[in-house]
Amino acid sequence: MADSNEIVVVGGGAAGMMAALTAAELGADVRLLERNPKVGRKIYITGKGRCNLTNDCSPAQVLENVPRNPKFLMSAVTRFPPEQVKAYFRALGVPLKTERGNRVFPESDKAADIVDALFLALRRSRVAITEDRAVSLFTDETGAVTGVQGEHGRYPAGAVVLATGGASYPGTGSTGDGYAMAEAVGHTILPPKPSLVPLEAVGEDCKAMQGLSLRNVAIKVRDDRKKTVYAEQGELLFTHFGLSGPLILSASAHMRDFGKRQYHVLIDLKPALDEEKLDQRLLRDFGESPNRALHNVLEGLLPRLMIPVMVKRSGIPGDTPVNAVTRGQRRALLELLKGFRVDIAGPRPIAEAIVTSGGVKVSEVDPHTMASKKAPGLFLAGELLDVDAYTGGFNLQIAWSTGRAAGAGAAQFLQDGEGANGHGF
Repeated sequence: MADSNEIVVVGGGAAGMMAALTAAELGADVRLLERNPKVGRKIYITGKGRCNLTNDCSPAQVLENVPRNPKFLMSAVTRFPPEQVKAYFRALGVPLKTERGNRVFPESDKAADIVDALFLALRRSRVAITEDRAVSLFTDETGAVTGVQGEHGRYPAGAVVLATGGASYPGTGSTGDGYAMAEAVGHTILPPKPSLVPLEAVGEDCKAMQGLSLRNVAIKVRDDRKKTVYAEQGELLFTHFGLSGPLILSASAHMRDFGKRQYHVLIDLKPALDEEKLDQRLLRDFGESPNRALHNVLEGLLPRLMIPVMVKRSGIPGDTPVNAVTRGQRRALLELLKGFRVDIAGPRPIAEAIVTSGGVKVSEVDPHTMASKKAPGLFLAGELLDVDAYTGGFNLQIAWSTGRAAGAGAAQFLQDGEGANGHGF
C-alpha cells in the first residue's frame, strides 16, 4: 500500500502521464491510477490515429487558439511551450515532423509511438501503474486531500493530481468521473458541453449525400445576427445526421451559443473561382453541350451524389436542356455553388466530441501550479479544467503544459509542506 508521501495521479491520459513523469523527475514517489488495462487510450485516436501532439508555434499563438480562459494557461504554456514539448518527445526517442498549419506529428504517423514512449518513460521513472478506477477523494478534518478511493483499493497520498479527462469519447475512459470528485471537495463545475464535434443539420439534404467527402471547399459559419463566427477552407463530410470532417469539427468550437443563437453553414464549393469566373465556366459547359440535360452537364462540376440535391434546390427541372436555362436560373445555380446553405440543428452528443468544453472553474485553481484553492493537496490538469482549444495540436499542448505544472506543483507541495511555489522545473 502507498505511504502518505506518495503522489497519486488519477488518469493515465496525456495530462496524467506528464504529471506523473514530472513529479518522478523531481524525486517524488508516484502512483498512476488508470481504469483501462493500457495508458493513453485517447491519445491513440487523436489526429486520426497519427497523434497531432502539439503545434509548432509560440506560447502566444497557442493562447490565441484557446477560446476559453486563455489567460489561465499563460504561465503553464510559457513554462512548457511547444518547443520544449517537441524536445521532450525527441529525447524520448520519437522523431517528429511538422505539417500544414504547423501541426506536429511523429514521423511514423503512429500515435502508438507517443504512447509507447511515455509508457517506457514511466517504467524507467519507476512510476507504479495501477489498474483501478478512482471513485472518490478522501480528506482530513481540515479539508485537505489525503488519498484516493478506488473500486479495488484505497490509496493514501501526500498529494493527488486529478487528470481524468472530460466527458468526450467515454469508451477511452473519459466519463466525467473527475467532475464529481472535484465537486465533492468544493469545486464549481461549469456544465460540460461538446467542443470539436460533428453537427446535426435541419432537413434531409445531408442524409441524401451521406458518405460524400468534399476537399478544398471553403465554409463560413454565420449566426442569426448574420455575424460570421468562423471561416476556413479544407475538408468536410456529409453524414446521415448532418456534417462532419476536420473543417466542421474546427467550426463547432466557434459555435458556443447553441440554444441562444441559431447557426448555418455556407459552403463555397468552388473557392478557387470568383463569381465572374464561375459564371464563365457555367456558360462554357452549357455551350459545349447545349442540348444535354442540366443534371448531366453538372457532372463536370459536382460529385454525382450532390447533383440531385443541387437540382432540387435550384428549382430547375433536372431534365431541362441547358440551352433552355435562363439567365436568372443560371444565377440561382451560381449562388448555390458559391453558398450551399446547411442550417444547423445543434451539435452531436458530447460522447462524440473530441474535446469537452466546461469543467472545473479555473478561478479556483492556481495557474502556476494547478493547485486547488479549495482543497490543499489536490492538483488538477488537462481536460478536466474549463479550458479547451481549436484543432491543430493545441488541446494536447494544454494537456502537456498543465500536466507538467501539476506534477511539479505536487512534488513541490510535498517538499516544502506549505504548498507549491511553481519553481519545480
